[in-house]
Amino acid sequence: MDHVSRVGVFIAVVKAESFAGAARALGITSSAVSKQIQNLEQDLQVKLLNRTTRKVSVTEEGAVFFEGAARALEDLQEAQEQIYELKSRPRGRLKISLPQSLGKKYFGHMIASFAAEYPEVELDVSLDDRIVDIVNENFDLALRIGSLQDTSLIARRMASCPFVLCASATYLEVHGTPKRPADLVRHNVLEFTGNSGLHEWRFKDANGQIGQVSLTGNFKSDSGDILCRAAQEGVGIALLPIFYVAEYIENQELCAVLPDHVTWPNRDIYVIFQPSRFQSTRQRLFVDHLISTCKQFPWEC
Repeated sequence: MDHVSRVGVFIAVVKAESFAGAARALGITSSAVSKQIQNLEQDLQVKLLNRTTRKVSVTEEGAVFFEGAARALEDLQEAQEQIYELKSRPRGRLKISLPQSLGKKYFGHMIASFAAEYPEVELDVSLDDRIVDIVNENFDLALRIGSLQDTSLIARRMASCPFVLCASATYLEVHGTPKRPADLVRHNVLEFTGNSGLHEWRFKDANGQIGQVSLTGNFKSDSGDILCRAAQEGVGIALLPIFYVAEYIENQELCAVLPDHVTWPNRDIYVIFQPSRFQSTRQRLFVDHLISTCKQFPWEC
């Protein structure tokens, strides 16, 4: 293994804080990682890492070397990407995280068509509702619904994602249609348990007044799809992101409840990625495809 490759191994160890973690990321054995670190330290004639049975940490010299080496390897990678740019051949790995239901309902065709159009791009698509750490989990980009928490990342707004109250016509015929938010306390409002938020509805009315109401219900799930199905079956009123229910409201399987009130604060769909002086062609093209797809969402049209 050459000197540059050894530097890459060192950077992987620092990021993973362990030889085993670096080995998994690089697809080599822990012993091979250890050997390359020893060789690098011998080349530089300096100790780069402090090793314990539980953790690996950088020495003062190692921290200085890591900062410069990581930047240098990034420059090399960007230079290579620019060569591919000149050849007009988008290629390389692209690891993407999408919310599960949104990804299945609205991005499956887009991802397949992108893969067919750019066969040299190695797509790794994860459908997961958890908030992934795109830096430490090596994602190139991810879709998020709501506000961006990590301000070190770049975010591009792609579409709105309102949360709506809805129920089946059967449920509303039997239990009545709420006329104002306070009426919801007398209804079975299905509860989403996939986050740590309270079972309540915060809203803004037609006059711009903001309010909230506590909700109760005898049906709860961490799956929006399950709650949507329960609402279709007349179990209760669902409060869900629009992408779960848009098609059912359109075909009148579900009816919007209190449509003159909007869930507050507004939610949007963002694509997020790490800042870089150079954005690869494959990432730029994929983001363009995402944005084009979002423009076709029923609630955006």
